[in-house]
Amino acid sequence: MTWRYDTLKKSDIFSHLTSLKYISRWIVLLIDLLLCTTAFLLTVLFLSQFEIDIPLVEHFSLGHRLTAILCIQFLSFWLFHTYSGVLRYSGFVDIMKVFLAIGLNVLFLAIANGAYYCMHNIYVFNPLEILLYFLIAFLLLFGLRFSIKTIWNYLNLYSGNMTRVMIYGTRSSGIAIAKMLRSLEDVRYKIEGFIDDKDLITNRFILGMKVYPKDEELIPLMRRMRVDKVIVSTLKMQDINPSTDLDIFINNNIKVLYAPSIMEWDNSSVMSSNVSLATHIKHISIEDLLERPSIQLNLAPLKQQLSQAIVLITGAAGSIGSELVRQVAQNRPHLIILLDQAESPLHDLRLDLSSQFPELNFATCIADVRDRERIKEIMDTFRPDIIYHAAAYKHVPLMEEHPCESIRANVLGTKNLADMAIMYGVKRFVMVSTDKAVNPTNIMGATKRVAEIYVQSLFKKTIQDNPHCTKFITTRFGNVLGSNGSVIPYFKKQIEQGGPVTVTHPDIIRYFMTIPEACNLVCEAGLIGEGGEIFVFDMGHPVKILDLAKKMIRLSGYTPGTDIKIVFTGLRPGEKLYEELLNKKEVTLPTTHSKIMVAKVREFPFDIVTKQVDELLALASVGKTYLAVSKMKEIVPEYISNNSPYEQLDLKNQQNK
Repeated sequence: MTWRYDTLKKSDIFSHLTSLKYISRWIVLLIDLLLCTTAFLLTVLFLSQFEIDIPLVEHFSLGHRLTAILCIQFLSFWLFHTYSGVLRYSGFVDIMKVFLAIGLNVLFLAIANGAYYCMHNIYVFNPLEILLYFLIAFLLLFGLRFSIKTIWNYLNLYSGNMTRVMIYGTRSSGIAIAKMLRSLEDVRYKIEGFIDDKDLITNRFILGMKVYPKDEELIPLMRRMRVDKVIVSTLKMQDINPSTDLDIFINNNIKVLYAPSIMEWDNSSVMSSNVSLATHIKHISIEDLLERPSIQLNLAPLKQQLSQAIVLITGAAGSIGSELVRQVAQNRPHLIILLDQAESPLHDLRLDLSSQFPELNFATCIADVRDRERIKEIMDTFRPDIIYHAAAYKHVPLMEEHPCESIRANVLGTKNLADMAIMYGVKRFVMVSTDKAVNPTNIMGATKRVAEIYVQSLFKKTIQDNPHCTKFITTRFGNVLGSNGSVIPYFKKQIEQGGPVTVTHPDIIRYFMTIPEACNLVCEAGLIGEGGEIFVFDMGHPVKILDLAKKMIRLSGYTPGTDIKIVFTGLRPGEKLYEELLNKKEVTLPTTHSKIMVAKVREFPFDIVTKQVDELLALASVGKTYLAVSKMKEIVPEYISNNSPYEQLDLKNQQNK
């Protein structure tokens, strides 16, 4: 049987048949009238077998009666447009049109026949003739549509144009997907049943299809039924943990598809232009599996804070910065200043904003946060109320090779902005930091920790003299999905090229967060912060990068280690196996938001910090690499280099102790 199926599937017989164009509506009408003719003749033939004594008009012959029925039937078909639908896509609505068209014809004939009998005491049609015609005609027309649709579906299956699928989830959205796939034209999926993990619903039937339990027998069953894809609805994705609950399918090479929500159907071309839902069903991505439930923000206070404010966003054209811009723009600020040194991305962002927010008032500034005079000029011109500081150098291996540039961008850039915020009376300064600032093992993490120390000590110093000074708020989080240079786009590119996929270490783990989620929390932290805090975000559970790579390979339709090789390249300079969100000496306190905690960190006297930072910047400005790194280790004692040439500085420090 398998050989026969595969042979037929590979042949072009059925693919040729399924590529046929639509039949003309006039041919459909002619076929329907021929079936009605057949129905009437079968009715007469059947009744002729019985002797029924009913007075009939003798001169009203069989031909006359047939002509009358077909003329009225033609008008009924025209009234209900039964011929306008495509036979192979016939659904409930099409069948109802046929039913009503035949019913209208029979009703008219019955009334006319009864009226004639009342006037002349004689029938034109045998009353049983009319009733039996209705039943036979409907069965023939229904049978035609059902047969063509069934044959078409099987031809699609054998030609490879249709895929057998199951729907994971039996809530309203899962049932709606099944109904939509059954009713829309050009459907490419044949639903073989539902899957659910609730015992109360399994082994029952929905829409005539069985609900199968998600147990150890499911995959062998799907193999026997030749089901190689599963459709998951939006509501089901919210009920499960996508990163683990879908592994039973992904690990067995069952493709997982993701269907839009019902609201998205209503607002899309699926409903308005009868475009197939199949075009809106997409293969699930690794981002979908790692994405967590959306964060609920306190929108009213945030809108009140940002509405009519002048907001400066540095690094505005970057991954985090551009999303911050869009989220701030939704709250209708008086002005947004987009500051970045990257010309082309800033230009693209400006075009996007002009399209998405035509009424938004914004200004673009090409500037480098390291240029103190340029920053002062911008501050003096716009006088911002709130600053979101997202500009930074972030790539760990690259910064390990260029420590002085990392120091100038991440430390000097932050210092320039923080000093100007105090000078120009900015209300709030929200700095985007990183989990790599905790127990840093690399240049990038160390520079961000120095920047944290500077803004925190600056606030503690300034608030003593001015209780209404700028509130400096720091936010820490881990890797963001889809950001420039992140591991996921890198893996995708390697998979597209046929591999190998390179992983630095089999045990390396990372925390992941979506860009919108991270920016939501940055905005919320900027709202609830009172100054001097370092906010830590709930990053969820860490993800093993090796497992991430394997899952991405499977989602692409390949087998890890067989189709796509995985190669371990060793930890990169400055890289560690796991990232921490808190120093061991630090503790966290809860806030009004369940996803945000306050890190209790050591405080540093500003007079000492500013002296050390000035010395650090002086060394970096003249390219004294090792002296600059050594100074950072003095400012941040917990900074211990890993897999880096600067490990020798740690050895010297230990020897001196």
